[in-house]
Amino acid sequence: MTPGAPNQPSCHAVVAGLWTLTPPDAASGRAPGYGLTTNILTGGRHCTGADARVEPYKRYCDLLGVTYGPNMDCRGQVPFDGAIKSPAK
Repeated sequence: MTPGAPNQPSCHAVVAGLWTLTPPDAASGRAPGYGLTTNILTGGRHCTGADARVEPYKRYCDLLGVTYGPNMDCRGQVPFDGAIKSPAK
C-alpha cells in the first residue's frame, strides 16, 4: 500500500483506481492496468520486450472469470526513475 519511491504510486493505488494519470505520466507512456503494476514492481526491467508475466496473468483472470483490463504489458512505458533498464534475465 506504500509507494516504493516518492515519485511513483503504489500498486494498490493503481489497482484500486486511486491513481490519477497526469500529463507527465501520459507523456511517459504510462497508463493504468496490469502493465503499470509490472513497471512499478520491476522498475521497468520487464518493459523492454516480451513480458512473460502477461500469459500467467491472463490464465488466472480466465480461471477467476474476470476481464483482463487494459494495458496488460508495460512496453513503451518509461520507468518512474526515468532510466531505461536492460531486460531481466
